[in-house]
Amino acid sequence: MSAEEVSLTLELTEDSMKKAISHLEAELAKVRAGKASPQMLDGIMVDYYGSPTPINQVGNISVMDARTITIQPWEKNMLQPIERAIIASNIGINPQNDGNLIRLFLPPLTEERRRELVKRAQAEGEHSKVAVRNIRRDAIENIKKAQKNGLSEDAAKDAEADIQNITDRYISLVDKHLASKEKDIMAV
Repeated sequence: MSAEEVSLTLELTEDSMKKAISHLEAELAKVRAGKASPQMLDGIMVDYYGSPTPINQVGNISVMDARTITIQPWEKNMLQPIERAIIASNIGINPQNDGNLIRLFLPPLTEERRRELVKRAQAEGEHSKVAVRNIRRDAIENIKKAQKNGLSEDAAKDAEADIQNITDRYISLVDKHLASKEKDIMAV
């Protein structure tokens, strides 16, 4: 294994870890921090003439104020399916349908609910850390295989140290995201 292959392994490791962080960011965006945001509805699928369609493709989602989201369907007959999809998604908000658009009023968060959300965010963070560690394990296995195939011991040790540094950097990034989200959730 040549130096190029080692650097390629490091590059792939870093790319995979970046993806784990992106996934964490997407999941944390779904954990509501008391403020209304259209990302809260990401992942909700509406039955659009028999095929599941993302909610943002069947209507216009806008934030009226800090606690209100409105969904204006492009077709009036989509009000019911959108309402059913929101109820089924279990995001803890009851949609209000006035015949023209759907309003989602976010209730103020109780202390208990905030703690639940923090736990959920921490669980997502833990999943990301596990993913990062699994990526590190795979990368180190690749380096060990390379060492058996002729990579020098020094080069292998250097590569493993680089992998560990990358891992440490991404684990601390997960912690930073979690700390910021926790601060967001606990802010009254």
